[in-house]
Amino acid sequence: MDAKTQTVLITGASGGIGYELAKLFARDGYNLVLVARSAEKLNHVAAELRGKFGVGAETVVLDLTEDQAARFLFDQLQSEGIAVDVLVNNAGFGEFGKFAEMGEEEILGQIQLNVTVLTQLTRLFLPAMLGRRSGKIMNVASTAAFQPGPMMAVYYATKAYVLSFTEAVANEVAGAGVVVSCFCPGATFTDFAKRAGLEKSRLFKIGAMNVEVVAKDGYRGLMAGRTLVISGARNWLVAESVRLAPRKLVTAVSRWVTETAE
Repeated sequence: MDAKTQTVLITGASGGIGYELAKLFARDGYNLVLVARSAEKLNHVAAELRGKFGVGAETVVLDLTEDQAARFLFDQLQSEGIAVDVLVNNAGFGEFGKFAEMGEEEILGQIQLNVTVLTQLTRLFLPAMLGRRSGKIMNVASTAAFQPGPMMAVYYATKAYVLSFTEAVANEVAGAGVVVSCFCPGATFTDFAKRAGLEKSRLFKIGAMNVEVVAKDGYRGLMAGRTLVISGARNWLVAESVRLAPRKLVTAVSRWVTETAE
């Protein structure tokens, strides 16, 4: 199917990996539905991509942490007759701090956005893709999915869910013409680190990756039909190594890299 007849829905599209993915899809002729909370940023991105690539770019200003936000988004696109050929569940956030001291709003907000909304959107858009025997879903997790994360316990746990969930659904739809892919970037230079309070952590001091490079890895992996995509050779090695190392050691090292470098 010609990309110019296809539409990609990207959540968290106003910056970071979501923005870079939007550029890659637009470059290849996909029409865009861009979702984020910031109207100003989102409209700027849409105008930029329309002008540069000549694609359609619709914006939906929406806080996905609100109740029924996923259903609202789905119903709105249904009412407008927009079929989603590619779904990119990119929106998500993390918070640094001890779990016992973290606010309930931050805890439940991470679960709502990183897990609940991602699961709902996948469930809402997947059946039509299966009916057409064509479609792609990218669920953005993280290399955090491969180990526990002290000081970011909820975030790491939500990303472990995304990895497990995506691999299971990918197995269920195998042979049905639909790609379901879990994208696991490592530390990446975006606003995520600032929001999460990780800018001075060892994780980012050791060496985060360029966001354009990371997005290209995810995009190529999705287009190649890969179920699991890990960006960066070092991140791949780390993800593989934690499978064999003692869990207490993995957890201790995970805390060490997340904490502030002296």
